Amino acid sequence: MSEYFRPLVQTGPVRPDTAVTLAGGVCWFSHVECLDRNRPSKVISASAVPGPWLQSFGAPRQPIAGLAFDAPVLMGILNVTPDSFSDGGCYDNQQAALTRAQQMVAQGANILDIGGESTRPGALEVDVDIEIDRIAPVIEAVRRWQSVPISIDTRKSAVATAAKTAGANLVNDVSGFTFDPSLAALCRDLHLPVIVMHAQGVPQTMQAAPHYDNVVLDVYDFLKNQIDELVALGLPRGQIIADPGIGFGKTLSHNVELLNGLSVFHGLGVPLMLGASRKGFIRAIGQPEDANDRMPGSVAVGLAALAQGIQILRVHDVAATRQAVNLWQAVVYGEYIGT
Repeated sequence: MSEYFRPLVQTGPVRPDTAVTLAGGVCWFSHVECLDRNRPSKVISASAVPGPWLQSFGAPRQPIAGLAFDAPVLMGILNVTPDSFSDGGCYDNQQAALTRAQQMVAQGANILDIGGESTRPGALEVDVDIEIDRIAPVIEAVRRWQSVPISIDTRKSAVATAAKTAGANLVNDVSGFTFDPSLAALCRDLHLPVIVMHAQGVPQTMQAAPHYDNVVLDVYDFLKNQIDELVALGLPRGQIIADPGIGFGKTLSHNVELLNGLSVFHGLGVPLMLGASRKGFIRAIGQPEDANDRMPGSVAVGLAALAQGIQILRVHDVAATRQAVNLWQAVVYGEYIGT
Protein backbone atom coordinates (compact mmCIF):
# COMPACT_ATOMS: atom_id res chain seq x y z
CA MET A 1 0.00 0.00 0.00
CA SER A 2 1.42 3.39 -0.94
CA GLU A 3 -0.88 5.89 0.77
CA TYR A 4 -2.57 5.80 4.16
CA PHE A 5 -5.01 8.29 5.66
CA ARG A 6 -5.34 9.29 9.30
CA PRO A 7 -8.45 11.27 10.30
CA LEU A 8 -7.62 14.34 12.38
CA VAL A 9 -10.37 13.56 14.85
CA GLN A 10 -12.44 16.24 16.55
CA THR A 11 -15.10 16.10 19.27
CA GLY A 12 -18.00 18.29 20.30
CA PRO A 13 -21.42 19.19 18.89
CA VAL A 14 -20.25 22.21 16.85
CA ARG A 15 -18.84 21.06 13.55
CA PRO A 16 -18.47 22.39 9.98
CA ASP A 17 -20.87 21.33 7.24
CA THR A 18 -18.02 19.41 5.60
CA ALA A 19 -17.40 17.23 8.67
CA VAL A 20 -17.59 13.44 8.36
CA THR A 21 -18.94 11.46 11.32
CA LEU A 22 -16.37 8.87 12.39
CA ALA A 23 -17.64 5.27 12.45
CA GLY A 24 -21.19 6.33 13.32
CA GLY A 25 -20.02 7.54 16.74
CA VAL A 26 -19.60 10.85 18.50
CA CYS A 27 -16.32 11.94 16.90
CA TRP A 28 -15.88 13.60 13.51
CA PHE A 29 -13.24 14.96 11.15
CA SER A 30 -12.97 17.47 8.33
CA HIS A 31 -9.30 16.89 7.45
CA VAL A 32 -6.94 13.94 7.33
CA GLU A 33 -3.22 13.37 7.39
CA CYS A 34 -2.04 11.65 4.20
CA LEU A 35 0.80 9.27 5.08
CA ASP A 36 3.36 7.76 2.72
CA ARG A 37 6.33 5.55 3.55
CA ASN A 38 8.56 7.47 1.15
CA ARG A 39 7.37 11.09 1.43
CA PRO A 40 6.57 13.58 4.19
CA SER A 41 2.97 13.56 5.35
CA LYS A 42 0.52 16.27 4.35
CA VAL A 43 -2.89 17.43 5.50
CA ILE A 44 -5.78 17.29 3.03
CA SER A 45 -9.51 17.90 3.16
CA ALA A 46 -11.76 14.94 3.92
CA SER A 47 -13.39 15.51 0.53
CA ALA A 48 -10.08 14.56 -1.13
CA VAL A 49 -9.86 11.16 0.58
CA PRO A 50 -10.37 8.16 -1.76
CA GLY A 51 -13.87 6.70 -1.59
CA PRO A 52 -12.98 3.30 -0.05
CA TRP A 53 -11.07 4.95 2.81
CA LEU A 54 -13.86 7.45 3.41
CA GLN A 55 -16.40 4.63 3.48
CA SER A 56 -14.32 2.73 6.04
CA PHE A 57 -14.00 5.83 8.20
CA GLY A 58 -17.65 6.81 8.09
CA ALA A 59 -19.55 3.51 8.19
CA PRO A 60 -21.27 2.84 11.54
CA ARG A 61 -19.83 -0.19 13.31
CA GLN A 62 -22.23 -3.09 13.71
CA PRO A 63 -23.06 -4.43 17.19
CA ILE A 64 -20.85 -7.33 18.29
CA ALA A 65 -21.72 -9.83 21.05
CA GLY A 66 -24.52 -7.53 22.16
CA LEU A 67 -22.26 -4.47 22.34
CA ALA A 68 -23.18 -1.26 20.54
CA PHE A 69 -20.46 1.26 19.67
CA ASP A 70 -22.32 4.55 19.83
CA ALA A 71 -20.72 5.16 23.25
CA PRO A 72 -17.40 4.04 24.79
CA VAL A 73 -17.28 0.36 25.76
CA LEU A 74 -15.27 -0.75 28.81
CA MET A 75 -13.81 -4.26 28.83
CA GLY A 76 -12.91 -5.41 32.34
CA ILE A 77 -9.77 -7.54 32.60
CA LEU A 78 -10.08 -10.74 34.63
CA ASN A 79 -6.86 -12.75 34.69
CA VAL A 80 -7.33 -16.13 36.37
CA THR A 81 -3.59 -16.76 36.33
CA PRO A 82 -0.90 -16.96 39.02
CA ASP A 83 1.57 -14.81 37.09
CA SER A 84 -0.02 -11.97 35.09
CA PHE A 85 2.05 -8.78 35.33
CA SER A 86 -0.49 -6.76 37.32
CA ASP A 87 -3.01 -8.99 39.08
CA GLY A 88 -1.47 -12.46 38.89
CA GLY A 89 -2.64 -14.64 41.76
CA CYS A 90 -5.44 -12.28 42.80
CA TYR A 91 -8.30 -14.08 41.06
CA ASP A 92 -6.98 -17.59 40.38
CA ASN A 93 -9.82 -19.35 42.19
CA GLN A 94 -13.46 -19.48 41.14
CA GLN A 95 -14.99 -17.51 44.02
CA ALA A 96 -12.43 -14.69 43.90
CA ALA A 97 -12.84 -14.46 40.13
CA LEU A 98 -16.64 -14.38 40.32
CA THR A 99 -16.55 -11.71 43.01
CA ARG A 100 -14.22 -9.60 40.88
CA ALA A 101 -16.43 -10.09 37.81
CA GLN A 102 -19.49 -8.95 39.76
CA GLN A 103 -17.58 -5.94 41.06
CA MET A 104 -16.42 -4.85 37.60
CA VAL A 105 -19.90 -5.12 36.09
CA ALA A 106 -21.32 -3.09 38.99
CA GLN A 107 -18.61 -0.49 38.34
CA GLY A 108 -19.56 -0.14 34.69
CA ALA A 109 -17.82 -2.85 32.66
CA ASN A 110 -19.75 -3.68 29.49
CA ILE A 111 -17.83 -6.90 28.77
CA LEU A 112 -15.40 -9.13 30.66
CA ASP A 113 -12.16 -10.49 29.17
CA ILE A 114 -11.16 -13.71 30.94
CA GLY A 115 -7.70 -15.15 30.41
CA GLY A 116 -5.89 -18.22 31.76
CA GLU A 117 -2.45 -17.68 30.23
CA SER A 118 -0.21 -14.73 31.04
CA THR A 119 1.16 -12.99 27.95
CA ARG A 120 3.36 -10.54 29.86
CA PRO A 121 6.87 -10.02 28.44
CA GLY A 122 8.92 -13.14 29.15
CA ALA A 123 5.94 -15.39 29.89
CA LEU A 124 6.15 -19.05 28.89
CA GLU A 125 3.38 -20.89 27.07
CA VAL A 126 0.85 -22.63 29.32
CA ASP A 127 -0.36 -26.17 28.65
CA VAL A 128 -3.81 -26.27 27.07
CA ASP A 129 -5.32 -28.43 29.81
CA ILE A 130 -4.09 -26.08 32.52
CA GLU A 131 -5.47 -23.08 30.67
CA ILE A 132 -8.87 -24.75 30.28
CA ASP A 133 -8.95 -25.77 33.94
CA ARG A 134 -8.38 -22.13 34.86
CA ILE A 135 -10.94 -20.46 32.62
CA ALA A 136 -13.85 -22.88 32.16
CA PRO A 137 -15.17 -22.91 35.76
CA VAL A 138 -14.92 -19.13 35.99
CA ILE A 139 -16.79 -18.55 32.72
CA GLU A 140 -19.47 -21.02 33.83
CA ALA A 141 -19.83 -19.24 37.18
CA VAL A 142 -20.11 -15.82 35.56
CA ARG A 143 -22.61 -17.13 33.02
CA ARG A 144 -24.78 -18.62 35.76
CA TRP A 145 -24.75 -15.23 37.46
CA GLN A 146 -25.78 -13.10 34.48
CA SER A 147 -25.61 -12.63 30.72
CA VAL A 148 -22.78 -10.07 30.56
CA PRO A 149 -20.74 -10.58 27.34
CA ILE A 150 -17.58 -12.62 27.95
CA SER A 151 -14.44 -12.58 25.85
CA ILE A 152 -11.93 -15.44 26.14
CA ASP A 153 -8.34 -14.21 25.95
CA THR A 154 -6.58 -17.13 24.26
CA ARG A 155 -4.40 -18.11 21.31
CA LYS A 156 -5.59 -21.74 21.22
CA SER A 157 -8.52 -23.44 19.54
CA ALA A 158 -9.01 -26.06 22.27
CA VAL A 159 -9.28 -23.32 24.89
CA ALA A 160 -11.69 -21.33 22.71
CA THR A 161 -13.87 -24.42 22.28
CA ALA A 162 -14.01 -25.00 26.03
CA ALA A 163 -14.73 -21.33 26.65
CA LYS A 164 -17.57 -21.32 24.13
CA THR A 165 -19.07 -24.39 25.77
CA ALA A 166 -18.80 -22.66 29.15
CA GLY A 167 -20.58 -19.56 27.83
CA ALA A 168 -18.03 -17.21 26.23
CA ASN A 169 -19.22 -14.94 23.40
CA LEU A 170 -16.04 -13.73 21.70
CA VAL A 171 -12.38 -14.71 21.15
CA ASN A 172 -9.56 -12.26 21.85
CA ASP A 173 -6.34 -13.57 20.25
CA VAL A 174 -3.19 -11.61 21.14
CA SER A 175 -1.32 -13.31 18.30
CA GLY A 176 -3.73 -11.98 15.68
CA PHE A 177 -4.59 -15.57 14.64
CA THR A 178 -1.00 -16.48 13.79
CA PHE A 179 -0.31 -18.87 16.71
CA ASP A 180 -2.88 -21.63 16.14
CA PRO A 181 -3.71 -22.24 12.45
CA SER A 182 -7.06 -23.81 13.33
CA LEU A 183 -8.42 -21.05 15.58
CA ALA A 184 -9.82 -18.78 12.87
CA ALA A 185 -11.83 -21.57 11.21
CA LEU A 186 -13.10 -22.66 14.60
CA CYS A 187 -14.37 -19.14 15.34
CA ARG A 188 -16.10 -19.12 11.96
CA ASP A 189 -17.74 -22.48 12.59
CA LEU A 190 -18.84 -21.55 16.12
CA HIS A 191 -20.04 -18.10 14.98
CA LEU A 192 -17.73 -16.39 17.49
CA PRO A 193 -16.79 -12.75 16.89
CA VAL A 194 -13.07 -12.09 17.20
CA ILE A 195 -10.52 -9.53 18.32
CA VAL A 196 -7.41 -9.45 16.12
CA MET A 197 -4.38 -8.02 17.92
CA HIS A 198 -0.91 -7.22 16.62
CA ALA A 199 2.13 -8.68 18.34
CA GLN A 200 5.69 -8.93 17.09
CA GLY A 201 6.98 -12.31 18.27
CA VAL A 202 5.73 -14.42 21.19
CA PRO A 203 5.54 -13.26 24.82
CA GLN A 204 8.69 -15.11 25.86
CA THR A 205 10.91 -13.14 23.44
CA MET A 206 8.82 -10.24 22.06
CA GLN A 207 10.66 -7.50 23.96
CA ALA A 208 14.16 -8.71 23.04
CA ALA A 209 14.71 -6.37 20.07
CA PRO A 210 11.46 -5.18 18.44
CA HIS A 211 12.00 -3.40 15.12
CA TYR A 212 9.73 -1.70 12.57
CA ASP A 213 10.31 0.32 9.42
CA ASN A 214 7.29 2.45 10.40
CA VAL A 215 5.48 1.10 13.45
CA VAL A 216 2.09 2.69 12.71
CA LEU A 217 1.98 1.61 9.08
CA ASP A 218 3.56 -1.80 9.71
CA VAL A 219 0.96 -2.59 12.37
CA TYR A 220 -1.79 -1.28 10.08
CA ASP A 221 -0.64 -3.56 7.25
CA PHE A 222 -0.53 -6.59 9.55
CA LEU A 223 -4.04 -5.98 10.88
CA LYS A 224 -5.43 -5.32 7.41
CA ASN A 225 -3.90 -8.52 6.04
CA GLN A 226 -5.17 -10.61 8.96
CA ILE A 227 -8.68 -9.14 8.74
CA ASP A 228 -8.78 -9.72 4.97
CA GLU A 229 -7.72 -13.35 5.52
CA LEU A 230 -10.39 -13.87 8.16
CA VAL A 231 -13.05 -12.41 5.87
CA ALA A 232 -11.85 -14.63 3.01
CA LEU A 233 -12.16 -17.59 5.38
CA GLY A 234 -15.78 -16.73 6.06
CA LEU A 235 -15.79 -14.57 9.19
CA PRO A 236 -18.04 -11.53 8.70
CA ARG A 237 -16.11 -8.25 8.75
CA GLY A 238 -18.85 -6.83 10.94
CA GLN A 239 -17.90 -9.31 13.68
CA ILE A 240 -14.20 -8.41 13.83
CA ILE A 241 -12.49 -5.99 16.25
CA ALA A 242 -8.90 -4.78 15.84
CA ASP A 243 -6.28 -3.98 18.51
CA PRO A 244 -2.85 -2.45 17.70
CA GLY A 245 -1.26 -4.39 20.56
CA ILE A 246 0.36 -1.80 22.80
CA GLY A 247 3.32 -3.36 24.62
CA PHE A 248 3.45 -6.54 22.54
CA GLY A 249 6.83 -6.43 20.79
CA LYS A 250 7.11 -2.63 21.03
CA THR A 251 9.57 -0.25 22.64
CA LEU A 252 8.51 2.83 24.58
CA SER A 253 8.93 4.89 21.41
CA HIS A 254 6.86 2.43 19.37
CA ASN A 255 4.03 2.56 21.90
CA VAL A 256 3.95 6.35 21.94
CA GLU A 257 3.98 6.52 18.13
CA LEU A 258 1.09 4.07 17.94
CA LEU A 259 -0.95 5.97 20.50
CA ASN A 260 -0.34 9.22 18.63
CA GLY A 261 -1.45 7.65 15.33
CA LEU A 262 -4.39 5.56 16.54
CA SER A 263 -6.99 7.12 14.28
CA VAL A 264 -5.35 5.64 11.15
CA PHE A 265 -6.71 2.24 12.21
CA HIS A 266 -10.29 3.39 11.56
CA GLY A 267 -9.38 2.73 7.93
CA LEU A 268 -9.73 -0.97 8.73
CA GLY A 269 -13.49 -0.45 8.86
CA VAL A 270 -13.95 -2.33 12.17
CA PRO A 271 -14.32 -1.31 15.83
CA LEU A 272 -11.01 -0.58 17.57
CA MET A 273 -9.89 -1.70 21.01
CA LEU A 274 -7.02 -0.32 23.07
CA GLY A 275 -5.35 -2.37 25.78
CA ALA A 276 -2.86 -0.03 27.44
CA SER A 277 -3.95 -0.44 31.06
CA ARG A 278 -1.09 -0.47 33.61
CA LYS A 279 1.52 -1.38 30.98
CA GLY A 280 5.25 -0.79 31.21
CA PHE A 281 5.33 2.38 29.11
CA ILE A 282 3.13 4.02 31.76
CA ARG A 283 5.77 3.16 34.35
CA ALA A 284 8.50 4.55 32.11
CA ILE A 285 6.74 7.87 31.50
CA GLY A 286 4.74 8.35 34.69
CA GLN A 287 7.26 6.71 37.07
CA PRO A 288 4.94 4.46 39.14
CA GLU A 289 6.96 1.26 39.65
CA ASP A 290 4.10 -0.81 41.06
CA ALA A 291 1.56 -1.78 38.37
CA ASN A 292 -1.28 -1.16 40.83
CA ASP A 293 -0.26 2.51 41.02
CA ARG A 294 -0.65 3.12 37.27
CA MET A 295 -4.37 3.89 37.24
CA PRO A 296 -3.96 7.66 36.60
CA GLY A 297 -1.68 7.07 33.63
CA SER A 298 -3.96 4.34 32.30
CA VAL A 299 -6.99 6.63 32.49
CA ALA A 300 -5.09 9.47 30.80
CA VAL A 301 -4.16 7.24 27.88
CA GLY A 302 -7.71 5.91 27.66
CA LEU A 303 -9.22 9.38 27.40
CA ALA A 304 -6.68 10.34 24.74
CA ALA A 305 -7.72 7.22 22.81
CA LEU A 306 -11.41 8.10 23.07
CA ALA A 307 -10.58 11.50 21.60
CA GLN A 308 -9.26 9.60 18.55
CA GLY A 309 -12.49 7.63 18.24
CA ILE A 310 -11.43 4.34 19.85
CA GLN A 311 -14.55 2.32 20.69
CA ILE A 312 -13.31 -0.11 23.39
CA LEU A 313 -10.97 0.38 26.34
CA ARG A 314 -9.61 -2.81 27.92
CA VAL A 315 -8.91 -1.87 31.54
CA HIS A 316 -8.09 -3.12 35.02
CA ASP A 317 -9.46 -0.06 36.85
CA VAL A 318 -13.10 -0.12 35.76
CA ALA A 319 -14.56 2.24 38.37
CA ALA A 320 -11.96 4.97 37.82
CA THR A 321 -12.18 4.65 34.05
CA ARG A 322 -16.00 4.76 34.00
CA GLN A 323 -15.95 7.88 36.17
CA ALA A 324 -13.42 9.54 33.86
CA VAL A 325 -15.33 8.56 30.72
CA ASN A 326 -18.60 9.93 32.09
CA LEU A 327 -16.95 13.24 32.94
CA TRP A 328 -15.13 13.37 29.59
CA GLN A 329 -18.40 12.92 27.72
CA ALA A 330 -20.20 15.52 29.81
CA VAL A 331 -17.47 18.14 29.34
CA VAL A 332 -16.96 17.48 25.63
CA TYR A 333 -20.67 17.68 24.81
CA GLY A 334 -21.77 20.18 27.44
CA GLU A 335 -24.41 17.87 28.85
CA TYR A 336 -24.73 14.58 30.65
CA ILE A 337 -27.43 12.05 29.93
CA GLY A 338 -27.35 9.41 32.66
CA THR A 339 -27.70 5.73 31.91
